[in-house]
Amino acid sequence: MPETLRGDCANCFGLCCVALPFARSADFAVDKAPGDPCRNLGDDFRCGIHTRLRPSGFSGCTVYDCFGAGQKVSQVTFGGVSWREAPETAGQMYEVFPVMRQLHELLRYLTEVLARPAARPLHAEARSLLARVEGLTEGSADALEKLDVAGVRAEVNPLLLKAGALVRATAGGKPKNRRGADLIGARLRGAKLRGADLRGALLIAADLSGADLSLADLIGADLRDADLSGADLTGALFLTQPQLNAARGDAATLLPEGFERPSHWAGRC
Repeated sequence: MPETLRGDCANCFGLCCVALPFARSADFAVDKAPGDPCRNLGDDFRCGIHTRLRPSGFSGCTVYDCFGAGQKVSQVTFGGVSWREAPETAGQMYEVFPVMRQLHELLRYLTEVLARPAARPLHAEARSLLARVEGLTEGSADALEKLDVAGVRAEVNPLLLKAGALVRATAGGKPKNRRGADLIGARLRGAKLRGADLRGALLIAADLSGADLSLADLIGADLRDADLSGADLTGALFLTQPQLNAARGDAATLLPEGFERPSHWAGRC
């Protein structure tokens, strides 16, 4: 995945730590209103407890990724001038950031489509959509603030659906369709889910240990606290690092190329 689609905190004005709200819960130790800087944000826009977020009660931060939107808004949209240097831009910067984040997420999915040989029949369309979305990310702050992001997602989603079908078809057999299924806490230990459609499935706290999830479509699947110990995620489609970070796993979990094994997983290598 291109570095432009990975968060680069060194070139961001700590936007996820300021623009976004969070409520005191198992994921966050305190309440924070949108637009209020997190108490752990330093003068250099870096997190003061980055290496100990989980033990400090901020595990929610470890499962978030802006897909590179933070540095794009900071360095391109607002030309490297922070909300501290120009307080009058803060409100708009905070409104633009989540818009840019959604656009970058779409760029991440479209880039993956282009990397999938099975989706080759769709590559020309994917390149066209990629160029369109990239163009939108280069727009002015005013244009981004007014952008109909839902409309853009509606343009891209049909291609992602078709790409998913092409990739999953290579799994052979008749893959299971569990799109949007409520599988919260489900006992799926050792389940044969190769090539399954799990788009938007609720897999919170599900037992997927030893499950075969190779070539499964996981776009939008909620994997919070799901047990992926020993599971096979080889070739999983539209999987993101935040999804993995939200789950549990171990050294035996097979990951797709390019993903990092989360530091909190048991027996991490």
